[in-house]
Amino acid sequence: MCGRYAASRRPEDLAGVFEVEKWDPAQALEPDWNVAPTKEVLVVLERPLKDAEDPRPVRQLRKVKWGLVPSWAKSPDGAARMINARAETIHEKPSFKKAFSSRRCIVPADGYYEWVTGVGERELEVEGKKKRPRKQPYFVTPADGSVFAMAGLYEFWRDRTLPDDHPLAWWATCSVVTTEAETGPLGVAPAEGPGSLAEIHPRMPLMLTPDRWGAWLDPSHTDTESLRGLLVPPPQGLMRAYPVSTAVSNVRNNGPELLKELEGPEEATLF
Repeated sequence: MCGRYAASRRPEDLAGVFEVEKWDPAQALEPDWNVAPTKEVLVVLERPLKDAEDPRPVRQLRKVKWGLVPSWAKSPDGAARMINARAETIHEKPSFKKAFSSRRCIVPADGYYEWVTGVGERELEVEGKKKRPRKQPYFVTPADGSVFAMAGLYEFWRDRTLPDDHPLAWWATCSVVTTEAETGPLGVAPAEGPGSLAEIHPRMPLMLTPDRWGAWLDPSHTDTESLRGLLVPPPQGLMRAYPVSTAVSNVRNNGPELLKELEGPEEATLF
């Protein structure tokens, strides 16, 4: 799954990486090292510009909320539960299938956080000596330091309680596509701890390699079976994972120190 991630790159840098044609500096966001559900995030998408004479899709950097609200939803109350969309069922789930057909995006990130319950902690819980086991957070990121391009979907939802000219009448929201975690060895594994992404968590965000960006973003690409062919994990060995401070577990903590690599898990009994 993807429940928290880091996004610290500047919009102008992302625009260069993804060859963005249009972005509004007014929609820029501050670096965020602890992105949580329902926060505003930046995504890359392709769609015609509003009120433009040219109908062609334009690659844009847009600000949306993380937590998809389907266009047919009566209210946005379920957005926090719609932060992830499973790659295996994305084409058939009512909440995602229309967006999968024509409203796909890329969610740029530095990487994502995932939490692991160590062996020692689990044993204490089983023995009844601990009611809530402590979890060690890991940061998962491309081993070469490149942008983690997470596959995503976006939607527009109209708040019918507001007039057409109200600035909050329309909501733009997104979801991150997830897939089964890689079982092969990490490109760079921690000296002490998990050796594969699957040992950290059974799910992971679907990472799109640059050769798939164009096809994924193209809104004219609507053939479901062809699109499902894009939902394959990248080659193994591209990722690294390392332990970080448990401070990231509190969403109020935010800063570059959250990405600092620890020499080992904060609990010696973790593995």
